[in-house]
Amino acid sequence: MFYWNIKTVIHNTVQTLMTRQEAQQEIDRLVQEIRRCDRLYYVEAAPDIPDHEYDKLMKRLEALEKEFPELASASSPTKRIGDKLDGKAEVVRHQIPMLSIANVYSEGELREFVESAQKEFARPLAWVCELKIDGVAASLIYEDRELVRGITRGDGVMGEDITANVRTIHDIPLRLPDSAPSSLEVRGEIYMTNANLARINEEGRRLALETGRDFKPYANARNLTAGTIKQRDPQVCSDRRLRFFAHSTGADPSVVAATHFEFMQKLRGFGFPTAPLMRRLPTFEEACVYVQEMQERLHELDFEVDGIVLKVDDFAARRKIGSTSKYPKWLVACKFEKYEAQTRVRDVVVQVGKSGVVTPVAELEPVEIAGTTVARASLHNADEIKRLDVRVGDVVVVEKAGKIIPHVVRVESYLRDEANPPAVYVFPKNCPSCGAELRRDPEGVFIRCPDPECPAQFRERLAYFASREAMDIDGIGAAVVEQLTSPVGADLLDSGRVLVKSFADLYRLTTDDLLKLEGVKEKSARNLINAIQASKEAGPARLLAALSIQGIGVQTARAIVAKFRSFDALEKVESPDDFSVVDGVGDALAKNLFDFFHSEDGRRVVAELQEQGVATALPELDADAADAPKPLEGKTICVTGTLEGYDRVAIKETIERFGGKASSSVSKKTTWLLAGAAPGENKVVKARELGIPFLSESEFNALIGGDSADEPQSPAPDGSETPPPTLF
Repeated sequence: MFYWNIKTVIHNTVQTLMTRQEAQQEIDRLVQEIRRCDRLYYVEAAPDIPDHEYDKLMKRLEALEKEFPELASASSPTKRIGDKLDGKAEVVRHQIPMLSIANVYSEGELREFVESAQKEFARPLAWVCELKIDGVAASLIYEDRELVRGITRGDGVMGEDITANVRTIHDIPLRLPDSAPSSLEVRGEIYMTNANLARINEEGRRLALETGRDFKPYANARNLTAGTIKQRDPQVCSDRRLRFFAHSTGADPSVVAATHFEFMQKLRGFGFPTAPLMRRLPTFEEACVYVQEMQERLHELDFEVDGIVLKVDDFAARRKIGSTSKYPKWLVACKFEKYEAQTRVRDVVVQVGKSGVVTPVAELEPVEIAGTTVARASLHNADEIKRLDVRVGDVVVVEKAGKIIPHVVRVESYLRDEANPPAVYVFPKNCPSCGAELRRDPEGVFIRCPDPECPAQFRERLAYFASREAMDIDGIGAAVVEQLTSPVGADLLDSGRVLVKSFADLYRLTTDDLLKLEGVKEKSARNLINAIQASKEAGPARLLAALSIQGIGVQTARAIVAKFRSFDALEKVESPDDFSVVDGVGDALAKNLFDFFHSEDGRRVVAELQEQGVATALPELDADAADAPKPLEGKTICVTGTLEGYDRVAIKETIERFGGKASSSVSKKTTWLLAGAAPGENKVVKARELGIPFLSESEFNALIGGDSADEPQSPAPDGSETPPPTLF
């Protein structure tokens, strides 16, 4: 102890003897290192030092600034929290108004918005897709690269000064690097994570118990963020750990970059975090697909999202498109209604998918959300359970947004019994179906059953094989699949046999086999056999998608078959690189394809299907096909609503194959409006206004088959039905 005291005295003496110049150098070094650590933590989400080491840097900086107060900068990391404010917040005029964003709620509305933006341009516009964070919009003003003001959006023209509070948000740099412009406005969203909301509620409950007060939890992160950012005490804002994502600027961004995507990358370089999942897509069609992918990944996020924003990437194009008095015409928010409810976790079970992925599912006390009863919610993967800390017996908040499957938003941990908390969930080590030891993907979050003969995997693969988007075998649902893959006909003398152990076994089934299944009668058995036999002509693209090769979906399968034309050609490919010539096939998909068609199991599956007469090749190309008459030559067809025999991609391909042009909008150049079930109201109205004839699906099929009059015309839909949303 005596030795330690001597060291302390010596250290303090050295500190006292430090020159002003040495102190300035050390302060500069510490500030630079702390800003580097802040960037890694808040922007890159990749910290490289532990928290206690970061705390040491801060304490060292605080000590030096206390000893040399004249060297403490206003933008020092130690100066985030200021004094309490008196009176009401100052109302400030925005340098440039913060306009609203136009909202759409269906794919039809989205396409109309995009067509309006696109009409001035011959080339396709590139789009950037971003998450629409459910928080509080704010503007940050930098002068001489120092943060001088933070303002709420307010009414778009005037906002409240929240500078003292935004300084407490560690995502927001107090000083910009020399690479940034001297003056800069950065706009973005202030938000709170769900994990932080749970922490605040738990701390509030404990404080209420200690003080004997009633406790009322905060209901959602957005409202708490809105209340926090206007607090007059910056310490309160700091304690609640608000976050920030940058998304734009009010000033002319072209002085920094030529495109929005480039501008966002520059902002990250300046130290601002941007929302995850952002991507630039070269066409609207690709952006549409990515919007759906983003929706399916919302469960990965620990913050609230109430839509997805599409922005024209090119700044010059934006200027040409312009704005209304309310909102820019070059961006749109794809919104979806969100509904939440609180319920309790009864159990956590795992399901084995067709690729072997083991997915945990929360079984819930049934609760009504948006008019439907929810009793199950996917927990997606083991990492998600760990992040949320979901335990059997927990009270959880479940969210349902649009068509997205219900998912657990957060655990209300403050409702746990502290004396007897639920046990931490332990992910199983073995497959619940076949008992094989589970394995985690080398690079990823998924845990899989590695046994290709696993009964649960085959059941899922068989169900997908027969599904509408694959081989389209009507009558094979989950109940039939369960019976086909389980022993049937068992009695005291016969343990029964499994009717279907492979895809080819489907085509070996007889009417007598199906009559052994519970609930199957003579007529339904014949119908099912007919449907199975008819699927032999579904074509190689559908078959390729139906085989459950990891990552190969319907559209990718079509592109692959269009290039190679037959399974025999796929088996002759000599390297995975040969598959990379197909658009949308990257290294991982190419390897999966190559491995399947060069594996013993893969070749056996294909050979057995070919033996049963399943089509694995496209018809031979006809040398005279180019000279054959094309019934849709010179015709422009716009499609609306849901068709029975085509999805969106298939109908476009069919129109073009028969010489026509597929249009996404109705105009004077449109020949027919092909209307399926629940057509888009706007397209129907516009077609009526322009006198465009309506075409039914049966008339379309007759046209391409050559059995119809030249100008068929169906009665216009009455407009009483509205199009079903397919994206939101």
